[in-house]
Amino acid sequence: MNLLDSLAVGLRALSVNKTRSLLTMLGIIIGVAAVVCMVSVGSGAREEVSEKIRTLGANLVVIRPGAQLSGAARLETGTRQTLTEDDALALRRQLTNVQAVAPTLSRPMQVVAGNNNWATFVDGIDNDYLVAREWRIGSGRTFTLDELASGAKVAIIGVDVGEALFPGVPAAGQTFRIGNVPFTVIGTLERKGQGAAGRSQDDIVFIPLSTAKSRVLGAVRGPSREAMDLILIKASDQLAIPQVKTDITSLLRARHHLRPDAAEDFSLENPADVLTAREAAVRTLAYLLIAVASVSLVVGGISIMNVMLVSVTERTREIGLRMAVGAQRRDIRRQFLTEAIALALAGGCVGIVAGCLGAAIVAWQAGWPVLISPGAILVSCASAGLVGVISGVYPAYRASRLDPIVALRFE
Repeated sequence: MNLLDSLAVGLRALSVNKTRSLLTMLGIIIGVAAVVCMVSVGSGAREEVSEKIRTLGANLVVIRPGAQLSGAARLETGTRQTLTEDDALALRRQLTNVQAVAPTLSRPMQVVAGNNNWATFVDGIDNDYLVAREWRIGSGRTFTLDELASGAKVAIIGVDVGEALFPGVPAAGQTFRIGNVPFTVIGTLERKGQGAAGRSQDDIVFIPLSTAKSRVLGAVRGPSREAMDLILIKASDQLAIPQVKTDITSLLRARHHLRPDAAEDFSLENPADVLTAREAAVRTLAYLLIAVASVSLVVGGISIMNVMLVSVTERTREIGLRMAVGAQRRDIRRQFLTEAIALALAGGCVGIVAGCLGAAIVAWQAGWPVLISPGAILVSCASAGLVGVISGVYPAYRASRLDPIVALRFE
């Protein structure tokens, strides 16, 4: 009896008890589906985190002003005006291992173009901001040095703002108002999509920092027009970030005349840390569920072994008859081993389909990309086959050791 004959006999035997065979496969189905689903979801989450980090800009350090005290209560970070444009200039001159230093003013405002208006964020920046955020111009151009120095009334807008203010027409060259100040659009940004906080990064208007201080945002920042909302630092590479943070802290403490025992009046953040922490949490959850899935595979293997032992008992006379007409012990072993492997692989195939569907549903609900890993599918198939082999060895051995005469007399 060759392998195909053994497989055909095994499948006929399994089809006799369809419900029992399906219930036996259930553990394998659940285990394989969980492995495929969790690996795919984890891969999609990592891809989503990588994309978010890419849109934020790599190797960023964000400097925010300190927190103000209101009585005994400490307010949120950024409520004190402790950062200035001079701080940014000093950081630009003295820091090493940095590519860009970008002071920024930001405020939500209403922008108007004809009969269209839109609530958005208006940021006063210089060209280093676009370098730090790795943000390219989609159409038009960036600010010139003269425009940055003179406080020109020009703007670069995000895709969402362009679609809201100038539907159906190119935004470059159009005019709009921020408050009562008219601005000319000189460029539009490439689309970046949703940011880490869940807000669209394309809903933004950039104007020169000097313009923001003198014409638009400076009057609402309090008595000092030099106060900045934040300063972005782009390190030369990821490994340089710890040293850059140390250098920033030392320089700003010296510039702000802080005593050695005084608390810092600013804070440093790495936006990628939050995303990396989320990715680590998803990865830990995936490992946990894969461990649970492994237990399910083991339980499925035990179920297969149990059913195969029952099958050996039920088919004792059949085994004796086969031996009586010339079947070798290896033929009997191969037949029952083939049945066990067929059960496991069938469960594995159903589990793969269920896992892919589960991954697609989870990714759709979470808003992540779906990345079905071919490696996870191959590993799942191999695991299911291995479980079938391990689970079928003992029942196959037991069947092959039956005495033909005793087996023929079995009732």
